Amino acid sequence: MKTLSTVFLAASLVTALGCQNDSKLDKGGTASSNGGGGGDLESRVKKLEAEQAKHAEALDFLDKVYAQQKTQADQQEREEPAPDAVFAVDIAPDLAAGQVEGPANAPVTIVEAFDFACPYCRQVSTTLESLVKSYNGKVRVVFKNMVVHPQVATTAHLASCAAAKQGKYPVFKNALWEKGFDPYAAARDPSKLGEENIVAIAKGVGLDVDKLKTDMKSDECKKSLDTDMAELAKFHVNSTPTLFVNGTHVGGALPEAQFKAMIDDKLKAVEASGVAPADYYEKEVMGKGEKQFRSKKDPKPS
Repeated sequence: MKTLSTVFLAASLVTALGCQNDSKLDKGGTASSNGGGGGDLESRVKKLEAEQAKHAEALDFLDKVYAQQKTQADQQEREEPAPDAVFAVDIAPDLAAGQVEGPANAPVTIVEAFDFACPYCRQVSTTLESLVKSYNGKVRVVFKNMVVHPQVATTAHLASCAAAKQGKYPVFKNALWEKGFDPYAAARDPSKLGEENIVAIAKGVGLDVDKLKTDMKSDECKKSLDTDMAELAKFHVNSTPTLFVNGTHVGGALPEAQFKAMIDDKLKAVEASGVAPADYYEKEVMGKGEKQFRSKKDPKPS
């Protein structure tokens, strides 16, 4: 790769040696008798070299900045998922735990990596709830714990695991957003996502709070969070919300209309596949999808 300083000198020499209106050559193509032009060219080249030397430090700095920015751009592309990838995110533990909203035979599965202290997760939670209702049996959402605000959100995630053990994950999750996160976000008061308020929320939706407090402190719930995060790490998930729509990566909270466009395309693909809707995720996404992250710079597996 040419450095910026080399390019600068080359461009300058082109200017010195290129066609000019005041050429020293006569119409016959020979040097005119008023000095030839060789000495003039030599002085001009020396002047350009002197100019380059004077600006060498600045040009060297620009070379380094360019190289650094190119490296950063390459690294960023290596963290951007391939748009044609279908990622086989394992949802079996989450289904077994009851961390799901929507029917088991839904042809479209949306996996959401979320954090209970994330405002964008709160935003997309309403969208996902609406999609499950509006598609009336054709969409389910599977929730994976991705704790990016551990000091604030860990207790809430452990409590949701405990609520799932009582078969009330969706109702508790929704109540926690409304009565835990919303007050926390409004006042920046971490106590709203603390154990005391969480237990009160659980009681309000009919949970056995003694069992909840025992389960949320259990090794099983701690392991459940670790298992989710380990699976998400395979696909380089490091922010929330991150979603996978039948294996297609979605980074962030899209407007509902964009989710609907994706879901409609996925429904067409399910129908065209000939696979039963209830089996589609297991057979097509898990069976044929990619088991680890692939960036947009990586070749597609053969």
